[in-house]
Amino acid sequence: MNYSNFIVKIIEVPKQSFFEDNTSVSEILVKFPQIRKNNLGSTFRISIWGDLAYDIIKYYNINDYIIIEGYISLKSLISDYRTLDKQIEISIFKVYPFIVKDSRLLKIDK
Repeated sequence: MNYSNFIVKIIEVPKQSFFEDNTSVSEILVKFPQIRKNNLGSTFRISIWGDLAYDIIKYYNINDYIIIEGYISLKSLISDYRTLDKQIEISIFKVYPFIVKDSRLLKIDK
């Protein structure tokens, strides 16, 4: 099975789009946390569907760390030079906050 869990850092503003049947999908460019700098091989795109897509747009921002659960797939891309590239894409089913810079996820009653 290719069901996996990862901790990732959001590096691009989440983009939301809709299908004709009003199904929402959010796509986010994320990367694995690492010590090395300038290693672009650890960036990949995640797709989040349905009600969870609304939550991603509402609660998470660039530089937030999240725990994701989902299925891994390889997406084939054709570049301008007619070469075939492969990109990792993960379809997300669950998202948990790990390190967030915004207090919108914290509800404290006083």
